[in-house]
Amino acid sequence: MTEILGARGLTVGYGTLAVARELELSVAPGRVLLILGPNGAGKTTTLLTLAGALRPLAGEVFLEGERVASPLHRRVAQGLAFVPDERGAITRLTVDENLRLCPGDPDRALALFPELREHRRRRAGLLSGGQQKMLALALALSGEPKVLLADELSLGLAPRLVSRLLDAVREAAGIGIGVVLVEQHAHQALEIADDVVLLAHGRVEMSGPVSEIRADLERVLAGGYMAGNGNGAGAGH
Repeated sequence: MTEILGARGLTVGYGTLAVARELELSVAPGRVLLILGPNGAGKTTTLLTLAGALRPLAGEVFLEGERVASPLHRRVAQGLAFVPDERGAITRLTVDENLRLCPGDPDRALALFPELREHRRRRAGLLSGGQQKMLALALALSGEPKVLLADELSLGLAPRLVSRLLDAVREAAGIGIGVVLVEQHAHQALEIADDVVLLAHGRVEMSGPVSEIRADLERVLAGGYMAGNGNGAGAGH
């Protein structure tokens, strides 16, 4: 299976503090890799490192088979799109102004979320939380990236909006985009994921195709795993 984004022996953290260690990750075009784990397990830190926003403490990241050590803006130029857990748009600009700055076709962005059309002249910071997430995801996908990294799209949103966003992620994979998704709504995210990595105590505890390990995952999740702390250090998300 062709790999679009991968990590080998990746250790992530801040300064000298390692949050997650020796991670082995692989994302293929058209597949959604879901990273699960409780608060503190290192999910967001891992995503930031894959994106180039943080430097790895050890190990390597590969994009289209080539080792990359470049910062985020260079990886974006190479076909990576990143939607952070907070704002993914410039809040002081209107929806239209954000769309004009996006790397792809503004009409394509609006086609992904037609709900945004009636808010084109509104400042992004005045949109609802769900509308801001739609705009951030639309901006990221408008340029038809090779790989999408998305962190907690559902944070603070109603279940209906979560489904809307996750459906858009699945549709992106359907046209060949590789996706790495960090998501707190584990059960909903599993419905659109192909592969899953479960982090605990700073390491990968379980990984594989969802179809093969879902029963084991459901047992772990039913035990309240997501409410715990993944590394005991309280650092990292």
